[in-house]
Amino acid sequence: MREVIVIGIGQAGTQLSSAIWELLCLEHGINSDGYLFTSSLDSAKFGNDETFFHHTQNGKRVPHAVIVDLEPTVIDEIRTGVYRNLFHPDQLISSMEDASSNFARGFYSMGRHKVDTVLTQIRRATEACDTFQGFLIVNGFGGGTGSGFTSLMSNYLSTEYTKCSKIQMGIYPGSQLSTGIMEPYNTVLAFNSSMEQSDVSLLVDNESLYNLCDTGCNIWRPSYTDINRIVAVLLSSLTASSRFESPLNVDLTHLETNLVPYPRIHFPMVSYAPLVASERFEHDTCSVNDLTRALFDASSQTLSVDLTQGKIITCCIQYRGNITMQEANRAIIESKYRRMLRFTDWCPTGIKLGISNVAPTIPSFFPMARTRRSALLLMNNSAVNQAIEKVGDKFDMLYHRRAFVHWFVSEGMEEAEFTTARKELSVLIRDYLEVTQGINSSDETNACLRVGEQQTMNQPEDMISQSYRANQTSGGSSNRIKIHDMSENLSNRLSGNIETSAV
Repeated sequence: MREVIVIGIGQAGTQLSSAIWELLCLEHGINSDGYLFTSSLDSAKFGNDETFFHHTQNGKRVPHAVIVDLEPTVIDEIRTGVYRNLFHPDQLISSMEDASSNFARGFYSMGRHKVDTVLTQIRRATEACDTFQGFLIVNGFGGGTGSGFTSLMSNYLSTEYTKCSKIQMGIYPGSQLSTGIMEPYNTVLAFNSSMEQSDVSLLVDNESLYNLCDTGCNIWRPSYTDINRIVAVLLSSLTASSRFESPLNVDLTHLETNLVPYPRIHFPMVSYAPLVASERFEHDTCSVNDLTRALFDASSQTLSVDLTQGKIITCCIQYRGNITMQEANRAIIESKYRRMLRFTDWCPTGIKLGISNVAPTIPSFFPMARTRRSALLLMNNSAVNQAIEKVGDKFDMLYHRRAFVHWFVSEGMEEAEFTTARKELSVLIRDYLEVTQGINSSDETNACLRVGEQQTMNQPEDMISQSYRANQTSGGSSNRIKIHDMSENLSNRLSGNIETSAV
């Protein structure tokens, strides 16, 4: 069995980790002390727990986990909570002073004091694995620890574990909902690290999760516990096919291979269906066609973007429950026939399927209904640019006035890192545009598609569709001019030459 280590960082990562392990224990029939509920369990129903749990000699299940926060309050809730006996004490790491929502404190000053301890515990966790697969990192982009310390730790992981998958679930700032004034700074700086250090970064935002609780689950004022339990269901579905018997297994390596066409283009969005209240679900059919259609609807998205303004690059659908391969194929064909799916011209059929025959585990105290079937969509779509641009605009408004910059510089950070990170964000936006719009090169003989630092030769002539060729001929030069203007405007704005709105 290929093991996965879950690393929770910061307040958001710690609280999410608590919800994740709560659900994983229930799925595999493990009580709060780490032991099986009974000695005679149906292995097919409870699956193989070795992906996320290490077995001790006395039969106890210990999570493959490392949970880190620079201040002890949130981790102390785990130390004194219901699952306090589940974790090894060394797996819960905290300090006495937080990062104050400052990326530089998490990366340069406070984080440096704890990084060796964390890396030592991660090394112990990997040594306890027989066939280590990779890391699942859970954090928030807006906080100081979640952004700064995650970036610091990822630098070391990329050096020491180069061949292991690193999947990141990041809580992204919403356009209308914010938890701190310095969120744009922290997010852009953390994004710069995530582009280079993570293999796949799944983006969700609290704003969309609040809307899902309100419109789908009939919870008008959801708590963070409700939000975290929804995200736990998403991550459970993500790894279900590798833990339960299934006709189509999908592990972390498969996700990376099928979702990431180029190394920097690795920011998929997540959708889940059905996400409804119990009283509403009793009147729904929950057919495979209904699940598939719901995945591409705005009511199932966990990131606030307009999918109609983007194109699908790649996507992966994970089904759970009594679903056959034929039903899944028919549902996807019908969705294509209804023109619900808008793919790029060069990748018109990029859908990866995973099926787990075990129904999802939804406890009665979770905010959504217990269902016999469910579906999870991971979609690499150019619409993610909308969320990236919104954070970039907020960053520009702050940095134009150099607001709060002194707090970062005083912790040992160079001011030039702001402009570097912002320009890298602009390059990422341009990369998504190039991939979906197909910008022409000046030299058609040696034409290649530039994505960050990666270059891939053009496809053979007989593999290029007519619509793609027409777009190259008619719109390539104008697209290049627009992107050049965007980069020039960004450079001027960062240097303070363009008048922007005050904070």
